[in-house]
Amino acid sequence: MKKSTALPAALLAAAVSAGAAQAQTIDPGLWEMQTSMQIPGLQEQLKNMPPEVRKMMEQQMGIGVAAGKGGRTAVRVCLAPEDVREGPIREGHKEGDCTYTQVSRSAKTWKGRMVCTNPPSQGDFTVTLHSPQHYTSRAVMQVQGKDGGRTEMDVEARRVSADCGSLAAGAQGRKR
Repeated sequence: MKKSTALPAALLAAAVSAGAAQAQTIDPGLWEMQTSMQIPGLQEQLKNMPPEVRKMMEQQMGIGVAAGKGGRTAVRVCLAPEDVREGPIREGHKEGDCTYTQVSRSAKTWKGRMVCTNPPSQGDFTVTLHSPQHYTSRAVMQVQGKDGGRTEMDVEARRVSADCGSLAAGAQGRKR
């Protein structure tokens, strides 16, 4: 996978996991994450992605991806009760090619680092819980090597419904 597609996929996975990070403090159900990523050409790549490739990516990740408000990408994911109980953002947890390190929580804020191997990158993240139905997160990653650069992602996540509808089956098959 090229740098331009591998890192966005890793960051999307992190955004999805950030929802479950709140363990006992968020509600299960259908969540929508309005994601804004500062990666040159990302919106164009998503727009030009062949429908079958996009569908495969969405099925593998158990998510739905669509155009969001203000040039953002809207990601929908079903968080089952077991997803919110597990709390996958913890020291040493792996999500795809990324590992969470230096994870800490104080009141309603989680902070830490992500170290990724494909592409080689690392950076900091913060997740702020506003209510059991709303959180925001921010990640800043530095890609290493000749194609390196800074990537930023902001997420505004809201619970849409207790019923996951057609995404329920995709979420059940997701491995953490």
